[in-house]
Amino acid sequence: MPTVRPALLLAGLLALPRAATAADAPPVSFNEQIRPLLAQNCLACHGPDAAHRKAGLRLDDPANATAERRGVRAIVPGDPEASELWQRVISPHADEVMPPPEAHKPPLPPEQRALLRRWIQEGAQYQAHWAFLPVARAPLPAAAGGAAEHPVDRFIGPRLAARGWSISPEAPRETLIRRLSLDLTGLPPTPAEVDAFVADRAPGAYERVVDRLLQSPRYGENFARPWLDAVRYADTHGLHLDNVRTIWPYRDWVVSAFNRNLPFDRFTIEQLAGDLLPNPTIDQLVASGYNRNHLSTSEGGSIEAEAEARNTADRVDTTAAVFLGLTASCASCHDHKFDPLSQKDYYALGAFFKGLADRCWDGNVRISAPIVVIAPDEATQRRIAELDARAGPLEAAVSARAAALADEGADGSPGPRSQSRGRKSTGAVTYEVVWAEDSDLPTPATVLGPPPPGEWREGSGVPVAGGRRALRVEGDVERPVLFTAGDVNLVVRTAATAYVHLHPDPAQPPRAVSVEFLTEEGARRMIWGDPQAFGPEIARDALHAGPLPPAGQYTRLELSACDSEVREGQAYTGIRIAQRGGAAWWDRAGAVLTSPSAAQDPLLSQGAWVNSLRTGARAFSTQQLRHDINFLVGLSGTQQVGEEKERIARFHRDFIYGPIRGELEPEAHAARRVMAEQIAYEQKFPLSPISRELAEPRPAHVLKRGQYDQPGELVTPATPSFLPPLQTRGARPDRLDFARWLVDARHPLTSRVTVNRFWGQLFGAGLVRTPADFGLQGEPPTHPELLDWLAAEFQASGWDVKALVRLLVTSRTYRQDARVAPALLEGDPENRLLGRGPRLRLDAEVLRDQALALGGLLRPEIGGPPVRPYQPVNIWEPVAFGGSNTKVYVQDQGPALYRRSLYTFWKRTAPAPAMSTFDAPARETFCVARARSNTPLQALALMNDVQQFEAARGFAERLLLPARPEAERLAEAFRHATARFPTPAESALLARNLARHREHFARHPEAAREVIRNGESTPAAGLEPGEFAAWTMVTNLLLNLDEVINRN
Repeated sequence: MPTVRPALLLAGLLALPRAATAADAPPVSFNEQIRPLLAQNCLACHGPDAAHRKAGLRLDDPANATAERRGVRAIVPGDPEASELWQRVISPHADEVMPPPEAHKPPLPPEQRALLRRWIQEGAQYQAHWAFLPVARAPLPAAAGGAAEHPVDRFIGPRLAARGWSISPEAPRETLIRRLSLDLTGLPPTPAEVDAFVADRAPGAYERVVDRLLQSPRYGENFARPWLDAVRYADTHGLHLDNVRTIWPYRDWVVSAFNRNLPFDRFTIEQLAGDLLPNPTIDQLVASGYNRNHLSTSEGGSIEAEAEARNTADRVDTTAAVFLGLTASCASCHDHKFDPLSQKDYYALGAFFKGLADRCWDGNVRISAPIVVIAPDEATQRRIAELDARAGPLEAAVSARAAALADEGADGSPGPRSQSRGRKSTGAVTYEVVWAEDSDLPTPATVLGPPPPGEWREGSGVPVAGGRRALRVEGDVERPVLFTAGDVNLVVRTAATAYVHLHPDPAQPPRAVSVEFLTEEGARRMIWGDPQAFGPEIARDALHAGPLPPAGQYTRLELSACDSEVREGQAYTGIRIAQRGGAAWWDRAGAVLTSPSAAQDPLLSQGAWVNSLRTGARAFSTQQLRHDINFLVGLSGTQQVGEEKERIARFHRDFIYGPIRGELEPEAHAARRVMAEQIAYEQKFPLSPISRELAEPRPAHVLKRGQYDQPGELVTPATPSFLPPLQTRGARPDRLDFARWLVDARHPLTSRVTVNRFWGQLFGAGLVRTPADFGLQGEPPTHPELLDWLAAEFQASGWDVKALVRLLVTSRTYRQDARVAPALLEGDPENRLLGRGPRLRLDAEVLRDQALALGGLLRPEIGGPPVRPYQPVNIWEPVAFGGSNTKVYVQDQGPALYRRSLYTFWKRTAPAPAMSTFDAPARETFCVARARSNTPLQALALMNDVQQFEAARGFAERLLLPARPEAERLAEAFRHATARFPTPAESALLARNLARHREHFARHPEAAREVIRNGESTPAAGLEPGEFAAWTMVTNLLLNLDEVINRN
């Protein structure tokens, strides 16, 4: 390598700042000063990524950096002039200088050059990265003046004192209780709560408020929200159709876990591997839905291997960010350029998730297997468990009987007898199956709904679509009439259209009718007539087929498999009919089905029975089986493992073998009885997708350049070598081992990352301001000893989240006034030294919930399916596909409009504008800390959004009833909104504002009526419209105050 001339060296030294030579300068810290410098400028080419490393040089490795190469060493400790790194940094020549011009990085500024030279001069001492060192409880600094100080304050105070500052005085008590209430529950305090705290001067008054709020059920709702951001919880699939996904029981489990104060180590284990715990409870199974929150699709043309690789990568990236604070995705295509995470490490982490049984194609259905039925009592839970235990052996019996009948070979190939039974036909087959007619239900079909408000009738005057009888239904059917399919096989192959005949009574036609053809994975309701007749929730989710058919004649109501989202390989399992008002005749239900060939006719194939059973992976599709066969035929019999042999066997039984249906009748009959009862439970109780482990996990490979179709080295589940070793229970590590490893006391990351995230929720920013990156590119902690002390304390407490939160909010640091002295603002504008209280704009959900609470509209119900409050028109439609069940937004009515924002329906491709305007994430990927912006659009929304304006009207109504003096009302309004009384100047301003609005509405009475008509809630009767409107404008102003939309 070239050597710099002495004159050049002198010029470089003269260019350095004088401060670099100060004798009293403290030693240069590698972790705080040099590592960030190297990470920013050098490590992309001279770091951990072996594939892209230049000249074999690693500047993050002291042995490599100081080793001799061709007569020179990059770093010679104690001698900058002999260090090639220093010579390259100060070189004026483009072909020598580092970073080189092609790196598109500017030369090191003089300050950084000075640091680098001093560090080499001082001996080039390396340090291990702080986040990868074991958590060590730092000794508490001495308390100022010997007084008993809060542990947090004992770490914060000395750093401030070194700059000549101190912790700010405590905030006023009104500010404190509002800050605390919003931080812990997401709701403002009531005036009575403020009065009680202000009046309570006994020791421990503040701590008693903290304890009360921690016990509130609103605490769990509020703390669940950031966690749901982190794990990308949403109510839709996120890709292509972005259909509804039913996973809200997982959201409710998170709320419950925070309220129950489930220790964080258990919180972690139950989410990652609740299904692998001994005898898991329903709660633990629901918790394992953590692994099912990823985006999914069944888009035509999508490739299973690609989708499976994407799902695995999403799980790894999310888990690494949430628990480890690492940017793992940087290692998906090559070794991480900055952190010691190799590409092999990345795919070894992915191998932990390769055993999950859910299919990467989920059919765009509301819920896909594996699932859990959330039964309300132990007796029902036991019965469901009995059915699940019976289903597996019954399916195995059907498969075994079919295999014996077909004389299959040991390797899954067809035997002589099966070949003689096979049908050979290349022509498509279309046939009709009549499902129900003349009151003859399929055997052993059952009526699971209430008795219809009519009966099967025959004779003169009874119109029929076929046969002799028709079903007469009169009046409202509040709960749909449900018939199961029994033993009728209606398995969708190439195409299918289900139908039923309707004859509206000409004298009293119904307002609307609905039909649902059920499958194992749900149903899609089709409505003829007025959809709102069934209520907003049903109307929202149903397809509107058009007006009610003509009265006085039969019309065949049809629903294609495509329109009802019934996938190839699924079986119709039942029918539900319902109507609103009037009377009608119903008759002849069935389906027209098309198969590619006679050999695939489900009436003749044992495959119909296999496809009708609810297995862990649900039904096979012909497309999937053909894909599997194309892959598997290249394997010899010895290479085919159990799952692969079973796939080949099913392919032959489903699509090659002939009429063995009759010989399978006993086994299939029993299997269908079990399935019918299982389906009945699934339609009666909530369901939630869960995790379940395959008997044999899918193979995991390093993917070359991250490409799903370029598998490389085979890998097994393993954790990165730079972290503590994994303790395993068996020969192959699994998700439970991995989850326990994350919360092992020796693990350096999980407790630090978690404590930092909770700190950020309460103080506005973490001690580490890059909460998803604790690696070399992330920011170091502002108070490393405090972070480690808190992490050690968190573990020692048994991972007690409420104890940690209580510890933080009882500190003087948290209780400081947010007002700031000019010197402190100038010296620490970002409040990194924590010399003043946190002041933050409220999150989107808190802003809305606060308005509803102040307006007296907020509903207290906890949990349940998501709701759809007000939303501007035409938000969903532009981003929706034609077949999506989230194409059209149908607003809820009544109490659902006023639920907490946590329960608002979350559509990934179009989140609620009231949320995204205030920086809520789309939840297409993890988000461990929201951004905070301030935009004109936010002000526009707060002033004009119908939900905000309706809340302002409710707020005004509370002030006007009962009657009392105007000044008292204005003071009460201000105190409700801000928790404090207004100053005289503020009172005068409010009074002038009220007078102007009164004058305006006196001249424009119609405008007053428009103001109070906002929203669906009914305004109080008897209030004069002009006065009511004027007070509504005042309360709307209060809801927009800076002091109200921020928490001080």
